[in-house]
Formats: sequence, structure tokens, C-alpha cells
Amino acid sequence: MARHGGRGWYGRVIAAAVGVTAVAAVTSVWSAQAGQSGGGPAAPGVSARPAAPKATPVSPSIVHASDGGAHAVNITIDDGPDPVWTPRVLELLRDNGVKATFCMVGPQAEAHPDLVRQVVAAGHRLCDHTVSHDTGMDHASESYQARQILDAERQITKASGGVRPMYYRAPGGAFTPYSRKLAASHGMRPLGWNVDSKDFERPGSEAIIATVKRELANGPTILFHDAGGDRSQTVAALRTLLPWLKEQGYSFGFPVR
Repeated sequence: MARHGGRGWYGRVIAAAVGVTAVAAVTSVWSAQAGQSGGGPAAPGVSARPAAPKATPVSPSIVHASDGGAHAVNITIDDGPDPVWTPRVLELLRDNGVKATFCMVGPQAEAHPDLVRQVVAAGHRLCDHTVSHDTGMDHASESYQARQILDAERQITKASGGVRPMYYRAPGGAFTPYSRKLAASHGMRPLGWNVDSKDFERPGSEAIIATVKRELANGPTILFHDAGGDRSQTVAALRTLLPWLKEQGYSFGFPVR
């Protein structure tokens, strides 16, 4: 798997959620997806929720397969949420009846909890993409890796209203045996990809479309981005690719847990 972006290119993100308006909680959807409720103080006169159970450990092996079967694809969206591009991606997914997995950077989730909750309410899944998107973290200490993964997990879970990420994707594929086992022990299946759309490089929407079509035989999990810069080419490519995939007989699933 190719690496994306520079070392720590999200390290300067200021994790502040100023002026954002949280959408109404869709608790039944969140609970069904995550398998637990969030904590937090109860409002006056309302019984406190029970403490969230510990996440059930999952396999530490890197998953690529789709739970939709042999002729299904997994749409995965990295580096957000972003206030400009994530809503546009969500609109396209909704219009095409497609569910996706959003691999979120912790401070981005913390800064835009309304978008995290929109993602969950629409039936998509969450994935931990670390705190600072450090593509060299496989060369860092285990304590550093743990902070990157677990701090982002907490940020995403809090922003979502209590829904934990179901997957962990290392920035640029910088997995280590330690990081895979740590994520899996927290219920986050390590998530790879088979098709790199190269949209991060902004080669033009036609080039992105051609890359996906050419590499689709490699496997079901396709990598796109909704943050980290101007993602208009990604939006344009998805506008063409989602209907095209349906025309080819593909269904859409989630990565196997």
C-alpha cells in the first residue's frame, strides 16, 4: 500500500469546535452501529446511562475483504471530516444509496462533531486514522503509537456522541504488529486498501476514475479522501464512479470485522 501525505501533516490542526451546531442525536442508529452508548453527565431529571461496555476485541490482521460478498466493494473515505468536502461526499453517497467507511483524524472529528454525527446517522461507519496523520509512525515508539491511536479513538467517540470507531487505518499504511494488536484489542479492525484512487495527488477526476477502473481487479476496498486539501476532483470522480459501479453489478459493503 502506498503512503499518503507528509509526515505529521495534520499535526498542526487545532482541535477546537467553535460555533458548530450538533445535529439531533439518532441514538438508535448509533447504538446499532457501535454496540454501546456514550457516557457523559445526565440532564436533570433524566436517568444516567449505564457505563459503556468495553469494546469486543477483533482480529489484528489487516482486512481488505467486504462483508457484501464476492462482487461487492468497500468505499473508504480518509482524513476528514472537512466542513466543505464531507457534506458533498455524504450527499453523493446518499443519492446513490451507498454506505461508506470514514477514516477520521482525531482533531478533525473533535472540531466538527456535527459532521461526525451526520456520518453516523446516515448509517456509515467510523474508522480511527490517528491524531496527526504521521506516515512515519511505524518507526516511532510504542508509547507514541498508542497515543496516536487511543487519543484519536477518544476524540472520535466523543464527537460521535458515543459511537466508537470500528476500524483502524494507519496513515500511509504505516502499521506495526504492536499498533495492529492495540487497535484490535479496542475493537478496531486494522483496515487496508486494494485500490488507491490517487485522488490525494489531484491528478484530475478523469485520471482518478481511470485508476479505480484499472485497479478494481486488485480487490474490493477503494481509498478516497474528503480532506487534506481541495477534494473537488474526488467529488467529481465519485459522481461518475458510484453509478458506474452499480452498472457493473457491484454492490456496496463494509470491510469485514
